[in-house]
Order: sequence, then structure tokens, then C-alpha cells
Amino acid sequence: MYPFIFRTVFSRMAPETAHHLVIPVIRLLGVPPFSIAARALTRPDPSLRTEALGLVFDSPFGVAAGFDKDAVMVRGLGALGFGHVEIGTVTAVPQDGNPRPRLFRLIEDRALINRMGFNNRGAAAAASRLRRLRRGARHAVVGANIGKSRVVDVDAATADYVESTRLVAPEADYLVVNVSSPNTPGLRGLQAVETLRPLLEAVRDAAGATPLLVKIAPDLADDEVTAIAAMAVDAGLSGLITTNTTISRADLLADDARLESIGPGGLSGAPLRRRALEVLRLARSAVPDDFCVVAAGGVETAADVQERLEAGADLVQGYTAFVYRGPFWARQINRGLVQLRRAAARA
Repeated sequence: MYPFIFRTVFSRMAPETAHHLVIPVIRLLGVPPFSIAARALTRPDPSLRTEALGLVFDSPFGVAAGFDKDAVMVRGLGALGFGHVEIGTVTAVPQDGNPRPRLFRLIEDRALINRMGFNNRGAAAAASRLRRLRRGARHAVVGANIGKSRVVDVDAATADYVESTRLVAPEADYLVVNVSSPNTPGLRGLQAVETLRPLLEAVRDAAGATPLLVKIAPDLADDEVTAIAAMAVDAGLSGLITTNTTISRADLLADDARLESIGPGGLSGAPLRRRALEVLRLARSAVPDDFCVVAAGGVETAADVQERLEAGADLVQGYTAFVYRGPFWARQINRGLVQLRRAAARA
């Protein structure tokens, strides 16, 4: 059913318009009695329960940052079967992001290109919503992804991140420093180890007991990946997320004219799978077994998720395939994981 709806309805809409249309539907799924009905259909099997970051996840599979920027769909996404929801990226200063259009589908590649530019209502608003979530019924584990405000110079980035941390860390189950989006000028330069370490240490101190992770780009050289991973351990972080979107346009089915008309932005989806898996393995090799590594990028199927777990990921995240596979994507992943594990046990 969903492929037909996507082909005949959503694919004819601007991607951002389609996204905004589904937000109220997902929010409704988080409210009884709709949430009760949804959970009856999508509740992950107890065998998928996963412990990481000192937290318990109903499933190792969750929603990556970018889908729920302002923490308005957490309960609905949990009702759809996701084990965690990473909100954001949020910034200390509310911002509109880049001019539209800024989100593009590459349907033949099962991919997206975005240059959203951290559009969000600000860390204070996100903290308020997270606070209200804590007062309500149980929901999925919630992470908060924070980035640099566009109006803040790179030289003042640390103070800006610390301000976001001060606001959202007390209300989130874990916190992620995003220094890897290609859509904020100068941001990726913060991934240099000599720049990144003092920033992460300042955020770590401000985050207190909230587990802290850093999210890195797939476009780093291999030695940069291992250097950042080792530094994250040494700096006392709790984990690492591999990977963000890529600026590469290699091996796409979309023609050059289409890509040129879209322009710059981060590519996500199926084409990222190979490099994301490589970066995951590099990072895992550079950190202790008890250091949390979260895998993202090019995840579509239960087999993809299982592959990441076998490569050393503690948790796995997705976003782009949600657009192409529809509202029961998490259920498909969770049920597929159970089937794969049962088949492996019988083998």
C-alpha cells in the first residue's frame, strides 16, 4: 500500500511539504487510544532489548537526528516501533535554516540530498518539550543532537555548544555533538582533533551525568576517523556516531544534470552504505569494547541493521529509508531482526 501512496501522492510533492504533512499524523499516533493500537502492531520483540550508554532500549534500531528536529514526534515514533529517537539538530539560537528548496529526493538511488541548515526552534524550546515528555508516560529513549548556531562565529563555537548543552542535557537521555553537517559554514573544520578536543571537553563538563557522543562525517580520511575515535575515548565521552551525510556524489544513478540543478548538500540513503560500514569498522577498531558506537548511513533493511551490529555497532539509526518504506519501516526492521537471529540460531 505505502509504495503506491508514495508513488502517486508523496513523490509529486516537494519533500519538505510531504514531511510537514506527516508530522501531525505521527504526533497523533503518540496519543491514546491511537498509541495503544499502534504499539499493539509494532511493539518490538523482548529479545531485541538492548543495553547501551547505561540505558535500556526496546530495540537497537532508532531514528537518526533530522527527522524530528524539534522533539514534537517522540511519542508517535516510539509507537511505531523505534527503540530511540534522536531529536535535532538543535542550536542555542533559533534559526530558519537555509532558503528553500533545501531537501531533494533521488528516487532511483533511494537517497536524499539536504541542505536544511539546522532549521529549528532553539534549544530552550526543545528542552521545554523534552521536560514535558519526562512528566508523561514512558516513551522511547530520547537523544538530543546539538549543533552550532549559524550566527555564531566558529571561534565562539564552544560557548554556543555549551549553552545548548546547559539547556537540553538535563532533559535528554543522551547528548550528541554534531560537528559533521556539511550545511553550516565552517562546521566540519571543528572535526580537527586539536579543535574538537577542547570543545568536547567543555561540553562533557556541562553535560554532567548525561552520556555524551560525537557524530562524525563519512568524508574523513581513515586515519582521521581512528584519531577522533581514540580522542573521544581519552576525553571521557560515552560514544561515537558513524556517520553523518556525505558530500560525495560518486556512483549515483541520478544524472549529472539533475545533481547540478540540486546543488550542494549532504547525501544520505542507500549510496552511503559502503562507506558508512567502513567508517563503523574503523571506529570500532579504535575504541574499547565498552565504548558505545552508533551506526547510521545507508540502513534500509533488517539485514543492514544486523550487518552493522555484527560489525560492532551497539545501536543503529536510520532516516532516509523511512521516506521510501513508510510508517511500518521500524516494524519491518524489528521483525526481520528476530527472524534473522532465529535462523542463525537454527543454523
